[in-house]
Amino acid sequence: MNILNDFLSYSGFANVTWGHVVMIVIGGVLMYLGIAKSYEPLLLVPIGFGVLVGNIPFLAEAGMQLGIYEDGSVMNYLYFGVLKGIYPPLIFLGIGAMTDFSALLSNPKMVLLGAAAQIGIFLTFLGASWLGFSPMEAGAIGIIGGADGPTAIFLSSKLAPHLMGVIAISAYSYMALVPIIQPPVMKLLTNKKERVIRMRPVRKVPKIEKILFPIIGFLLTAFIAPTALPLLGMLFFGNLLKESGVTERLADTARNGLINTVTIVLGLTVGASTQATTFLNWQSVGIFCLGAVSFVIATAGGILFAKFLNIFLKEGNKINPLCGAAGVSAVPDSARVVQHVGLEYDKTNYLLMHAMGPNVAGVIGSAVGAGILLAVLQ
Repeated sequence: MNILNDFLSYSGFANVTWGHVVMIVIGGVLMYLGIAKSYEPLLLVPIGFGVLVGNIPFLAEAGMQLGIYEDGSVMNYLYFGVLKGIYPPLIFLGIGAMTDFSALLSNPKMVLLGAAAQIGIFLTFLGASWLGFSPMEAGAIGIIGGADGPTAIFLSSKLAPHLMGVIAISAYSYMALVPIIQPPVMKLLTNKKERVIRMRPVRKVPKIEKILFPIIGFLLTAFIAPTALPLLGMLFFGNLLKESGVTERLADTARNGLINTVTIVLGLTVGASTQATTFLNWQSVGIFCLGAVSFVIATAGGILFAKFLNIFLKEGNKINPLCGAAGVSAVPDSARVVQHVGLEYDKTNYLLMHAMGPNVAGVIGSAVGAGILLAVLQ
């Protein structure tokens, strides 16, 4: 009986709390969105299952080194790459190797829409500071508006590691919910005439431009924000591997095997970091709400700036304001949403390639924004 009692005392049933149950339900919801709704399944499925892993109750006093926050545990070793900001640059390497910057190079002024969308980061930073968060915490929360999960993890690992779980979950959740969140904002801020604006066809970008862009782009952005060097360096290096034409094997590894492996480990460990004892509190709820506000502001910033630019552009050269919504760096989901909304009002007006310009610019913009916050706050 003593052996049986000892066994039961170590079981999850003896140590479960209502918080564990709530978090397990949240993990189930994330997996449901990824599997049944196909909302960013490559992210939400690992994160959702990670939430389950992190919320299996056990007797911490037993010292069996099981939890992600226990020194010496396997999960703790895997989580090291998150805490030290190792995984995000590796993911940026894969993103760079997958990304075609032709749409941006074809119409360089679209980079302004990607920059304008980053207003969500800085306004949310001010709002979080006003609500009582420390400057470093506010900076980590603000980056959620960039809709870039790896960047959010990288910045929070430097500024507010204790908020890593909720910031990562918020960033990836809003990236997954782009098709739900963005369309109402897009329709609210534009009229029917603006939604059917036809843009000039994108020009064919010469190979030499594609090769020079990652080199020049890296030098320019890294000089502006040296603190974002790990992200920007890996992003542009990955793109150079793709565009150079002589390193296809390396580019293929970066955009397939490497990024897939890192995404699995990153998603699982980020999910596991949301233990009920550290995650379920009013602060987490506030951060999640601020993340939603940040994302909406970022979407609105891109749209409104596109409308502002149209004041100075001649007829026939105007920008469809819907493309401004793609300025957030949720690649390529935001661009697809622009395409979908545009087709609702004109079945022959294809905006996807135009929207990819600000979309990829948003990836660069969010990394630069993170670098600026890191330089000022750390």
